[in-house]
Amino acid sequence: MHYCFIINNEAKKSANAPLILKQIEEIDTPFDYEIYKTTAVRTAISFVSDYCRNRPEEETCFVACGGDGTINEVSTGMMLAGAGKNKHLAVLSYGSGNDFIKYYPGKDFRCIRSLLDGTAHDIDIMKVNGDSYSINICNFGFDAVVCSMANRLTRKGWKNVYRWGIVHAIFHGRFNRIDVWADGKRITGKRMLLCTLGNNDHVGGEFCCSPKASNDDGLIEVGLCRCISLLRFLSVMDDYRKGTHLDNPKFNGIFTYRRAKNVRIHSDRPIELCLDGEMLPGQDFDVSIIPQAVSFIIPA
Repeated sequence: MHYCFIINNEAKKSANAPLILKQIEEIDTPFDYEIYKTTAVRTAISFVSDYCRNRPEEETCFVACGGDGTINEVSTGMMLAGAGKNKHLAVLSYGSGNDFIKYYPGKDFRCIRSLLDGTAHDIDIMKVNGDSYSINICNFGFDAVVCSMANRLTRKGWKNVYRWGIVHAIFHGRFNRIDVWADGKRITGKRMLLCTLGNNDHVGGEFCCSPKASNDDGLIEVGLCRCISLLRFLSVMDDYRKGTHLDNPKFNGIFTYRRAKNVRIHSDRPIELCLDGEMLPGQDFDVSIIPQAVSFIIPA
């Protein structure tokens, strides 16, 4: 197996590179590897897709050394190239957003030895509008407003960016006129607060939005919350954070939960979909699940 370590080399994250390189050098058993450092947003997509096309026979593990955005770029590059089962995704969690790995509690995503001794498991991925992908959570409405603001604050060097994003969204993201269909059935009323499409379970650093998610069942976890008062919103937020909302009577009448293979979204005004923390603008979106499309290395 050839290991390709893809390191997020943004200026504010470049300090991670020496930590990763030091770990590689300390592995006592020689293994075949190379290092690729990203130079800008989306360069990992191009690198991975070109690599897969140019070396289709080589068994390769692409190690996303970063957060959810880096994982998204690596998995997107694999999908765009039509990577076969001899191409694998792995994660070294060195990023500002690390929701994807919360699906695997107890696993060490900062240890290269655990990665090398890990096992491959095929997982699903969501395809959005033909050429975009989400391997963790796709969300829109309140959640996307939170993430969009958090991304802006991260670039400015702020801390606790998701908390500040929530404050911003309370005033600017609670009333959304967006139509949603799950497997052809409309599930929205006049307005909605938020909607999450889950392949995994966590979003926003701490919110267990899709507690029943299984990332290899060929289904999207659709969770849609209708508009509610600010007081009620604050009263249910802790349940939503803990992932206890699906069976909580507090959410009766305001929360719709479905499992679906396809979700269609329409807004009369431009909105942003958040795909694993990356923003995709538009008005019409088609989201479908591709079952067991990515071979993922689960650490030992």
